[in-house]
Amino acid sequence: MPAAALSISFEIHYTSKVFYIYKENNKYPAEATFGYTVIFTIFAQLHLHMKVLIKKAFIRCGTSPFHLQTKDILIENGIIANVADDIEASDATVIKQDGLELSTGWVDTLSDFTDPGNEQKETIITGARAAAAGGFTDVILMPDTYPTLSNKAQIEYILQKAAGTAVYIHPMGTVTKDGAGTQLAEMYEMHNSGAIAFSDGRKPLQHAGVMLKALQYVLPANKKIVQLPNDKSLNAHGLMNEGITSTKLGLPGSPAIAEELMITRDIALVKYTGGKLHVSCVSTANGLAQIAAAKADGLDITCSVTPHHAWFCDEDLESYDCNLKVEPPLRSRADMLAVRAALQTGVVDCIGTQHLPHHWDDKTCEFEYAKPGMIGLQTAFAVLLNAGVIIDHIVALFTDNARAAFALPPRTINIGEAACITLFNTSTPFTFTKENNQSASQNSPFFGTTFKGSVVGIINKNTCVLNPYHE
Repeated sequence: MPAAALSISFEIHYTSKVFYIYKENNKYPAEATFGYTVIFTIFAQLHLHMKVLIKKAFIRCGTSPFHLQTKDILIENGIIANVADDIEASDATVIKQDGLELSTGWVDTLSDFTDPGNEQKETIITGARAAAAGGFTDVILMPDTYPTLSNKAQIEYILQKAAGTAVYIHPMGTVTKDGAGTQLAEMYEMHNSGAIAFSDGRKPLQHAGVMLKALQYVLPANKKIVQLPNDKSLNAHGLMNEGITSTKLGLPGSPAIAEELMITRDIALVKYTGGKLHVSCVSTANGLAQIAAAKADGLDITCSVTPHHAWFCDEDLESYDCNLKVEPPLRSRADMLAVRAALQTGVVDCIGTQHLPHHWDDKTCEFEYAKPGMIGLQTAFAVLLNAGVIIDHIVALFTDNARAAFALPPRTINIGEAACITLFNTSTPFTFTKENNQSASQNSPFFGTTFKGSVVGIINKNTCVLNPYHE
């Protein structure tokens, strides 16, 4: 039966603790009755006649005529129907909260949902659920799956599986076949199938000649090569940042120069080819300085950092917490402060959460054997806000800057526009727990941490998703 012909009607009502779905005048607690995956699928596939009224929300959207104003917003069938000082709609779901703010939908420029290949860690569905809980309407996925996203069929698999979620999922394809770093993959075919950019992910291109060809190859498609800079010949066995703390802890170090040398090389290749480069997960002060200089020279280079590199430094590894083992490693305190400063000055274009789920036994082991990575979608906003990044910069990093960096369609808050909205509050507390974690994995160092500031939810793809744990 076509979706439009279905007579089922649902409505989402929000209390402080749980979703409720109303079906034929009967009230069901969504978490207990349907489960989040089902909610996402129902909303996306049935194309519900959704009517939502947001009351007294402060709008942060530089392209909107309502920027920095407090307004009511009425959304009907996924479209912003009205924006005014006071709107009444008796048949609408009402979202109202003291201190409520909103912007256009947030973009995470680097996550890994480990699907296909490691669905016990995360799937497209559970990853989208975590993204929505973190306020993200768009997520760019790394190609480090099994098999890797190295052909058009793999790209189409991701897009088809993500179609029923509340989040737009944008897969990257590999630069080389199977991410092996030698022969170029069929990038143009993947581009035609929907690949947003190209990267070999956690296996950055080591061969300068391959990188040069890749930068040239994607120019006609106006696509970017994404690098996680790391010269592996300099840190094959590094477990943490090389420095005083690694010496003190007796752990082999990964030197900052391994990251900085690759950034230097890739900047030179961009200058030679005229290509487009995005440097992801920059973690050192010198690396950020090089990128700032390259931008000043007019090169087409953008960069992102992770929230955890703005929050932790190598000194925090004195606890040997395996959840703090990441790549690139947590750097020195000076590097951490440089990341925070770059978030405020415009050197950093956007945020990549580097959400990387791992199974329990990948982290509950000796530090040497633990796999690097942490989940980060639900804590990204709170970490940046509590690290001292001002809210205007956070919104820009998550919205217009990220969309510009990856040529995503622009969004705005105005009558007649599609509703792609993130709702948040900069003053209400949020405690991240294993119970409100929406990822299929639990490798986070932030469990039990209480932050000031929280994500209320998203409205996207004619779907309203509100956090059940929001205080």
